[in-house]
Amino acid sequence: MTSPHEDPRAARTRARLRRALLDECAQRPLAEVSVAALVRRAEVARATFYLHYSDLENVAVDACADVVRDAVDALHAWRGTPHPASPPPALVDFFAGLTPHADLYRALLSPGGGGPLGHVLHQDLRARSRTERALAGAPEPDLIASAVAATFAGVLADWLHGLVEGTSTQIAHQVWRLLVTLHRTPLP
Repeated sequence: MTSPHEDPRAARTRARLRRALLDECAQRPLAEVSVAALVRRAEVARATFYLHYSDLENVAVDACADVVRDAVDALHAWRGTPHPASPPPALVDFFAGLTPHADLYRALLSPGGGGPLGHVLHQDLRARSRTERALAGAPEPDLIASAVAATFAGVLADWLHGLVEGTSTQIAHQVWRLLVTLHRTPLP
């Protein structure tokens, strides 16, 4: 992810490294990718790699950050009163779009929603959910935001690891029902 103050050359180099990592992981598991293969594919020097990233896991999480943004946006792609039987089309598309890099996501998301990508997903989703809930004046924004983030990250990770069965469409509907239920549950 680039900031508005980042040098455009650095942003291009990081983008090349992220793209190279995704290309490498399309051919082999992350555990089998080497820094040497990555820098060769990205056509950058090894020292350049270490100027931008401390290790392959850092570049992998950065490369997958778009999936986190997509997940957060998909879960908030509805207006009005959400209906539990109708997930936003963006959520269905999100789950369907995970297939090309599912092995990489599994490497970064441990069952239950942990791992480096799970941490980023939980943090970003919790922040967005909390903000929207607080703006709407809904009760317990901190509690519900934590529950939404944990539920989504956990179910996503467990589905990717084969611990929860269903097609991408089925899991999108099931997750949506869970999250709508969390938002509607009356709290004392």
